Amino acid sequence: MSTYSVDPSAPDEPYLRFWRERHLCTLTTLRPDGSPHVVPVGVTYEPGAGLARVITNKASAKAAHVLAAGPEGARVAVCQVDGRRWATLEGRAYVRGEPERVAEAERRYAERYERTPSPNPSRVVIEIRVERALGRG
Repeated sequence: MSTYSVDPSAPDEPYLRFWRERHLCTLTTLRPDGSPHVVPVGVTYEPGAGLARVITNKASAKAAHVLAAGPEGARVAVCQVDGRRWATLEGRAYVRGEPERVAEAERRYAERYERTPSPNPSRVVIEIRVERALGRG
């Protein structure tokens, strides 16, 4: 059986390059009944900080699922696929609303997706403390 484990704090260059390219991703959270909630999102990955980030509206279902998990954070996964290349980041997610954290997430989103997110006073960032990385970049 092949292993596709990647060191999340020091990914190889092809894996990191894949996360810098413009790709639509998915975020999987868990609903209160335990069923998966999978939605398309933009994701940025900062291995040195051990973080992946998703910007969203604070009233979104994904933010509600993360908040419902409490102070320990919600177990989540983000994933992207392009042909035979794929990458998944798993970890604990937390909703952050501090203006500096949201601004940093918006900056990184604009850098990766080559467009500035439209203004949204209800925006928050879901920060994922990456515990596991898998894939083939």
